[in-house]
Amino acid sequence: MDVSAQVEQQRFRQSAGSKRYEVEHRTEATDPDARWLALLMHAAFFLLLGASLARFLLRHPGEDRTPWIIALSVALAALYLLGPALGSRPTHPRRLARLGVLVAVWMVLVVLAPSFAWCAVPLFYTGLRLLPPRAAFALVALLTVFVVAAQLRLAHGFDPNLVLAPPAVAATATAVFVHMQRQGVRQRELIDDLLRTRRELAATERREGTLAERQRLSMEIHDTLAQGLSSQQMLLQAADRTWDADPATARRHVRTATGIAERNLAEARRFVHDLAPADLAAGGGLEAALRALATRETAQAQGLFTVRCHVEGTAHAALPDRVQSALLRVAQGALANVREHADATEAAMTLTHLDDRAVLDIADNGRGFTPPAPAVTRTSHTPAPTAPRPASGVRGHGLPAMRARLHQLGGTLTIESAPGEGTVVSAEVPLPAPSPSPEEPS
Repeated sequence: MDVSAQVEQQRFRQSAGSKRYEVEHRTEATDPDARWLALLMHAAFFLLLGASLARFLLRHPGEDRTPWIIALSVALAALYLLGPALGSRPTHPRRLARLGVLVAVWMVLVVLAPSFAWCAVPLFYTGLRLLPPRAAFALVALLTVFVVAAQLRLAHGFDPNLVLAPPAVAATATAVFVHMQRQGVRQRELIDDLLRTRRELAATERREGTLAERQRLSMEIHDTLAQGLSSQQMLLQAADRTWDADPATARRHVRTATGIAERNLAEARRFVHDLAPADLAAGGGLEAALRALATRETAQAQGLFTVRCHVEGTAHAALPDRVQSALLRVAQGALANVREHADATEAAMTLTHLDDRAVLDIADNGRGFTPPAPAVTRTSHTPAPTAPRPASGVRGHGLPAMRARLHQLGGTLTIESAPGEGTVVSAEVPLPAPSPSPEEPS
């Protein structure tokens, strides 16, 4: 392996170790149990240090080493207080140096007074918490050797229990601590993955909502402003052709185009306000909006085209706003196609209220056409494909837009037509089941 590969591998190990250290400390900082364990170990250290010092003073009063024992105990407490007890997180070399000085002072105390060996238990925790695994295990082994030596000195003889018990306890405590630490790290990583997944899911839902709203706006614009502008264009072109030969007819076309422009202006203002159809915003529900649409289409045709509106059945409850808006837009789009392409003299809109669905039929006596193939089943977020343009001249965007609008509500669009036999457009939307009243048993 060349030098560059070795350097790269070393950098990778250092990066992995630093990331692990950051995750572990983030877990400790955010986990209440880890904070309580740290506080318990810090309190145990100072309690054991004080008990060891008190035992030495009681057992060995007035000895020459007493001032050194007191000074080293105060230094050990100060070093511990300035380091692990305050939870400081210095850089790696400083952390090793501070912990090394702390352990060295404790070793000197244990050599001078073996009773201070019990302070090794909190030092186990400090080493396991601050050092990488291998260095921490080496420190635990070194501390355990000093504890065994100290216990043998206090026993004034060989005791197998004192030789075997401290390593067994140290190994068990180390294994339990390492297992808990790794479990905490894995839990934190899982939580981070879950939060990241939730953020990604939320972003995906926002994108899908944006696309769905964009599709809805395109259908709204097509069914209102685009249809109106197309009608105005046809009327103004007809007025231009007949202006010199038949001024009265030309003026009538201009007045009709003006009325359509006023209607488009109202729709545009309604878009800015709440994107609801202007006829529905006037109140009265879908039935009143369909009758107003029929009256307006008949008036704009000036006797050349008549639209009638019928309502069959009675709605048990008010139709949802989305259903009313969708059916009204389908009626507007269907009548625009009839007016521009069918050469029809009559059209009839029939709204039928059934128990579980609402059906709107638009029939005309025009020249008819060959209907395009029905769209395949799609998810609600998939835009409707553009239908091919029929030979009769029906534009390809209107029918797919109607189907997509109804599909979002779980409805269907059916077209029955043949050349020379007129056309029937049927829109069917299922209705939600009515909730039972409090008096009715569930």
